[in-house]
Amino acid sequence: MSGMRSTVNRVLLALAGLVLIAVGGAVLAVGLGASLPSWWPWDGKGDVLLSAADRGRWRDEGWWWPTVIAVLAVLVVLALWWLLAQLRRGRLAEVLVDSGDGEGAQVRGRALEGVLADEAGQVSGVARAQAALTGRRTAPQARIRLLMEPHASPEQALNAVADGALAHARESAGLDELPAEVRLRAVKHRAERVS
Repeated sequence: MSGMRSTVNRVLLALAGLVLIAVGGAVLAVGLGASLPSWWPWDGKGDVLLSAADRGRWRDEGWWWPTVIAVLAVLVVLALWWLLAQLRRGRLAEVLVDSGDGEGAQVRGRALEGVLADEAGQVSGVARAQAALTGRRTAPQARIRLLMEPHASPEQALNAVADGALAHARESAGLDELPAEVRLRAVKHRAERVS
């Protein structure tokens, strides 16, 4: 999700920046006395964004204020959604482990991800493995990506990861369950010649 989030952030910031630069540059150019195309709405230093006639034109229409309020409400909701998306972490920083003494212990999320990836990477037929923990610290979820060798059996590799790496991580963290999403992808390789 973080890759998607950073892409959306970059696109939105780039669009907002381009709009602000274009409008600000045009207004600055008009203020400095440069000539702009005839379709440009402001053409002098004394111009205002909305004239008195423009401000009064829509007031008496029944749809005007509900539309303005609805558009502003949608913009506020989108801005809040974007803000909350920035604050939400994509990965777990720590996992809470029941130590049996009522206190509990914390395991670094990156450490558990590293162990999961290392053990999943040792499975026969797996060229490389990546792991990420999401969810809550008391109920983590695992996302594992496996890069498979050309002649590997996906079913055997998936069963080996479920019975090995995931089971060991669940037991060592003292979790009742560790839901996981495992994605398999094949290594790109050249076609083999048959003679």
